[in-house]
Amino acid sequence: MTEIIDVAPGLWVWRLDHPDYAGDPEWDGRVACTCVESGGEVALLDPLEGGEEVERRLEARAPTLVVILKPDHVRDVDRLTRRYDIPAYGPVLFWEDDVPETELEPIQRGSELRGGLRCLWDGRGRAETPLYLPEQRALVFADAMTAPEGELRMWASAEHERWALPAFRAMLELPFEHVIVSHGEPVHDRAAFERALELPTWGVSEPGGG
Repeated sequence: MTEIIDVAPGLWVWRLDHPDYAGDPEWDGRVACTCVESGGEVALLDPLEGGEEVERRLEARAPTLVVILKPDHVRDVDRLTRRYDIPAYGPVLFWEDDVPETELEPIQRGSELRGGLRCLWDGRGRAETPLYLPEQRALVFADAMTAPEGELRMWASAEHERWALPAFRAMLELPFEHVIVSHGEPVHDRAAFERALELPTWGVSEPGGG
C-alpha cells in the first residue's frame, strides 16, 4: 500500500514496498521516492511506480526529468522516462544485473541539474550523489542516511571518520530544513541530521538494491 507524505510546497514523497525485496535484515522492504517542483521543472528522484494516487498527482503536474542517486536505485526509471518522454540523470556506472535501458546523463558532485537541484558529495565511496533542493531547503539521500527504527542515522562506510563525516558536516553550511531518506522513516528535520552526525553509524553494509 502506498503512503503519500507532503513535505513542503512542491515537495512530496511516496512510500511503498519494494517489489524485489528479499528479506535483507538491515531494512524492512519499504522505500521512499521523491517528487520536487523547482525552477519550473518537476523531478522524480529514485522513483518507483506508486499506484493510482501517485499517477493522479503526476498527471496533474507532469514530471520533466528523473534523477537516480545511486547505482542500485535504478527502480522504474525506464518505465517513467518512456511514459512521460523525459530525460534521466544518474551515475556513470551500474551493477551488471541492473543496468537501465535509458541512457542517463551523468551527474557528479558540484554540478547543478535542471531546476537548480544541486549535487553533493557524501564521502562514502559508494557512488551515491545526494541532492540539495534549494527552493524547499531539503536534502535527499539514497542510502547515505537511513532511519530503520525511526531515528536518522548515517549508514556505515569504510572511511567514516576520514571522508564521510567531514562531507556530512560540510552539508551543514547549506540552509536546509528537511531531510529525506529512502529506507526507514522517510522525512526528518535539520535537528535530526545534526544528531545523526554524533550517533554510531547504522549497519555494516548497504541494502542489496532498493
